[in-house]
Amino acid sequence: MTDASPCPIHQGGIIAAGLGSRLRADGIGVSKPMVRVAGRPLIEHTLDRFRAVGIRRLTVIINEESEDCRGWLEVNGRDLDLDLIVRTTPSSYASFRLVADRLDRAPAVITAIDTIMPMKDFHTYVMAAVSLPRDAVVLGVTDYVDDENPFWATVDAADGRVRKLGGDGGSHVTAGLYGLPALRPAEPNAGFLRLRDYLTWLVAEGRPVYAVVLPRVFDIDRARDIVAAESVVLGSERRDIRL
Repeated sequence: MTDASPCPIHQGGIIAAGLGSRLRADGIGVSKPMVRVAGRPLIEHTLDRFRAVGIRRLTVIINEESEDCRGWLEVNGRDLDLDLIVRTTPSSYASFRLVADRLDRAPAVITAIDTIMPMKDFHTYVMAAVSLPRDAVVLGVTDYVDDENPFWATVDAADGRVRKLGGDGGSHVTAGLYGLPALRPAEPNAGFLRLRDYLTWLVAEGRPVYAVVLPRVFDIDRARDIVAAESVVLGSERRDIRL
């Protein structure tokens, strides 16, 4: 569900290095990128979203236990310019930084592997991101909250700027989409323990952080999330195709 206009962003990243411990606790034995939603692994859904908007240069990070995903990518990612990082990292921020550094000096979109949404909403996010200030970090957010530990965002309805991240509430929650400008914001030498710590710091420092509001976005952390995504998000996508 995209239009014919070329995408002004030419590179993307996928953070898929998490261990998926909660999914394993629910009896799902594959690596997190290979968890199936509507019969297809999360990594396939994610790659297809990038394909649909014309982004074919991708940096992907997986952990050292994800041999099943590595083998799958060798067969199913041949049409893409894939830069694969195989490393078990200590934190989400460490994974994000490794991917972001490989995509330096040009605008890029990075997504978490466990984010599920219709392709048309991903297209909306990407095209909206490029219309915002060129130095902005652009988050995908949603007002659909179904997460054990939501990362709250307070978004200014007038201009879409994120005024606050974190805390016990806000207008939206983040949705695992991160648009990065070509010139990345400088960071303190100490680094961050989590990706959300870095994003919170950006907003607190007054750096330009904006949001693109999307409908329901599902974070696949538990088996019940798979069922919800299949019945709502992907069901809607199938109806669009029939129309």
